[in-house]
Amino acid sequence: MNTETETKTQNTAPEIDPVKLNRLIQEIKDNQNLLSGTLAGVAAALLGAGLWGVITAVTKYQIGWMAIGVGFLVGMAVRTFGKGIDKSFGIAGAGISVLGCMAGNLLAVCIMISQQQQIPFSEILSGLTPEVAVNLMKVTFNPMDVLFYGLAVYAGYRFSFRRISAEELAKLTR
Repeated sequence: MNTETETKTQNTAPEIDPVKLNRLIQEIKDNQNLLSGTLAGVAAALLGAGLWGVITAVTKYQIGWMAIGVGFLVGMAVRTFGKGIDKSFGIAGAGISVLGCMAGNLLAVCIMISQQQQIPFSEILSGLTPEVAVNLMKVTFNPMDVLFYGLAVYAGYRFSFRRISAEELAKLTR
């Protein structure tokens, strides 16, 4: 064998068997569960929103980067419990992430109002109607929120999909 042939042989990636690949994809689709992924994503969004509120209360500072953490938490929950590869998992992760960010922002504002006005937090929450919540979100809106919410949507979408492991890929070669 000459050097050129040896180099070509060494640089050739293993060839994926399309039949095995289709079988694996079908097996993954049979085991994915959008409802479980969505429910886990909602739980992660609530956890992330709660953490956002607590961190804001402790630091007395609204940290926009928390939005990315919410997106990451949601995406990982959707991936872990949904085990999906369909686009619907990413859409669910993105949508839940933005809702989690809005809840985190609202919770942080309620905590700050509670602290500034020295009103019990429970009293603030009990007076929170949808109309009051929308007004609070409007009044406290910052254009930077769009950037952070966008990053959260990206993270929620990106991390919501199940990955094919190296072990699974190795089984697909001819």
